[in-house]
Order: sequence, then structure tokens, then C-alpha cells
Amino acid sequence: MEARAIAKYIRVSPQKVRLVVDLIRGKRIDEAQKILTFTRKYAALPVRKVLTSAIANARQNAHIDENTLYVKEVFVDQGPCLKRWRARAQGRAASIKKRMSHITVILREV
Repeated sequence: MEARAIAKYIRVSPQKVRLVVDLIRGKRIDEAQKILTFTRKYAALPVRKVLTSAIANARQNAHIDENTLYVKEVFVDQGPCLKRWRARAQGRAASIKKRMSHITVILREV
């Protein structure tokens, strides 16, 4: 059985979130939570929240044993970009893309 959770429109670039997500892929949920608690990256907090949500979703299913769960799949997709402009020299403007992420965590029993 599987349990999943998705967080959309997280205001961190997908490139930065993927660095954190790669740390927990394939790990048991207790180990993954410890890793995310002590990771000193801004993206660790939203990833930890999605993992906690997936664990809560698994608890709602009577067929899943919480002690045997591991992170089967975790991936980050790019969301929409906020487009902003910054003033540059001689009246020009440079574009800035503020990127967003969609984080998906899928848990499975061993």
C-alpha cells in the first residue's frame, strides 16, 4: 500500500529543493525525519512538512503498518514563475524569475 502527499506552489526554486530531496530518497521515515530536522537548508522545512503529511495520510489507512514505511519516491517539479524586473544601467531592465516548486512524497511499506 502507498500513501502520498503533495505540496504545491512552494516559493523555493526546484534546484534547491532537489538537493534536500536527494538526501531522503529510499530511507525509512524515522531516518528521513531526522535527516530533515538537522539539514541546514531552507528547503528542508517544506520537505519535512510534506513528509509529515504523507505519514499522517498513511495513518488514516488501516492496512498500512506505520513502522515499516519508507520513502519510495520523492520528486520536485517546477511550478509557475513570478516574473519581476530590476532596473539596470542606462534605462534598461533585467528580468528576474522567482521560481516555485511542487513537492511530491510517496511512502510505501517494506
